[in-house]
Amino acid sequence: MGWDMTKLDYPNLNRQPCQHQIIPLLDGVAFDDIFTMNPQQSSQWDGLRHFSQTVPGQTQRVFYGGTTSEEITDRKNDRIGLQHWAREGIAGRGVLIDYAAWAEKRGIKYSTFSTHQVRLADIVEIARECNITFQKGDILFVRVGVTKEWDTVMTDAQKQEYSNNPSPLHAGVEGTTDMLRWLWDTGFAAIASDSISWEVYPPQADVFLHEYVLAGWGMPIGELFDLEALARMCQEHQRWSFFVASIPLNMPGGVSSPPNIMAVF
Repeated sequence: MGWDMTKLDYPNLNRQPCQHQIIPLLDGVAFDDIFTMNPQQSSQWDGLRHFSQTVPGQTQRVFYGGTTSEEITDRKNDRIGLQHWAREGIAGRGVLIDYAAWAEKRGIKYSTFSTHQVRLADIVEIARECNITFQKGDILFVRVGVTKEWDTVMTDAQKQEYSNNPSPLHAGVEGTTDMLRWLWDTGFAAIASDSISWEVYPPQADVFLHEYVLAGWGMPIGELFDLEALARMCQEHQRWSFFVASIPLNMPGGVSSPPNIMAVF
């Protein structure tokens, strides 16, 4: 479920592609490797240090638990860092909402590099058709189709155009108050997708979900997960629930991490 670490090979927002060096040791008797990477450029969990929120009556934005930007940039301070998730892991029952397959069956055409929205009504309908009953503590996965479009449809020129765009467009889950309430009331432990921003970007409605989910609730958000093989397995078994286990990087003060995740049927 982790995408190739070299992708997005044409990232946006001034992020850089992953660089990988192989270093010989002992005249080639052994080798090491060196990774230079921004986890946000490929499959990743957004940690609690990734996104802040506004607070009524205050001018300064804060992160989860009232953590400030000054605390995050102070390298002696590892408050709300990834090390806390790494010690416990992220594990539980995963549930897949395969919006991409559902939309294809209905002739709904869209690019995942647009402001196309997965609406709450769509998720509820897909869950009904697949006999999915959500449970407290579930980890929600929504397949929109980004990795498939990037790998099989887009040309290098289109990828470069996306990378150069100062105002990128990302398909994703709608950012509405109804969606926010549903996520809270359903009791998910984490949410993830193959989309770049999880939610549609730029926001098309009244809510930017990252502010509430990360900075308000402390819930992990996964993005750019490779859900293609998972979707095929779910379709083959006609079962859209499974066990997932993920161990984020044990980096004190870390902001984000590759998911290091697997699904077990």
